[in-house]
Amino acid sequence: MASARRIDVHFHLIPQFYKDAVYEAGKGPAIGRYPEWSPELALEVMDRFEIDAALTSLAQPGVGFADPPAAKALARRCNDYAAELNARWPRRFGAFATVPMSKIGDAVDEIARSLDELKFSGVSLFASYDGKFLGDPLFDPVMAALNGREAVVFVHPGTHPANKTLDLPWPGFMMEYLFDTTRAVVNLMFGGALQRFPRIRFILPHAGGLVPYFSWRLSVSPMIDARLEQISRDQVFALLKRFWYDNALSPGEQTWGCLSAVASPDQIVFGSDWPFANARVTAEAVKTYEALDAISPEQRAAIDRGNALTLFPQFA
Repeated sequence: MASARRIDVHFHLIPQFYKDAVYEAGKGPAIGRYPEWSPELALEVMDRFEIDAALTSLAQPGVGFADPPAAKALARRCNDYAAELNARWPRRFGAFATVPMSKIGDAVDEIARSLDELKFSGVSLFASYDGKFLGDPLFDPVMAALNGREAVVFVHPGTHPANKTLDLPWPGFMMEYLFDTTRAVVNLMFGGALQRFPRIRFILPHAGGLVPYFSWRLSVSPMIDARLEQISRDQVFALLKRFWYDNALSPGEQTWGCLSAVASPDQIVFGSDWPFANARVTAEAVKTYEALDAISPEQRAAIDRGNALTLFPQFA
């Protein structure tokens, strides 16, 4: 059978110098320790799972654990590293830029450098920073810089300060990440950022968190509470179709039933979440996804590759 030639929009980058900096600061990812990562290992995994090209984004916790000058320098070093991968394997790797959000001016500067000079495919932003979610007016200068460039923005979840108050032993990736994405989406929609910055193409990971599942409830919320922006039900569903959605860790029929009712069919793309979703998990995800009878061969080809080419035509 012909290769799926997938374009993976959810593929993480973990340079050794970044891993060292995170550990030195006493931080780490939600799974405790970073998995092994190298360009060669990444390419092996890509070949195994028929991934032609991967859009890399930095792993948790980003660069916000450092003070602003150090965060700016670390983001630049990570972006330079990603640019080297792109130059060495231009048909296999693209990159979402790391943005230092501790200082908004630094973020705007690195967006300009990454998109205008390094020619990256887009930027990666976390759903929230220090308790404030995307869509907050604090981030408007960043949104304006992205909107002016018609940028692709990969939204990655993280943990919120409130998570530390929860009396639960479960790691954040199990459910808190989904809540983080969900809150950012609602904030972007009902706070008006989607309307103010209409040219940004947002990719939501993990099938949009919980948003597809509770989209009907969301659509009637203005009818329940007059304090909300009085967006009609049709407008709510139209805004949800503005987003792109990846299927990382969300390949099953349970999720597909919700996602397919909300997302524009030409804005669903493939994601693996490697290496946090290790090779064993990725194999199970691909097996589940390929066995999904609800997706036609034509739809699967579009999710695997065709839809992403709209955003990343350099891989055509």
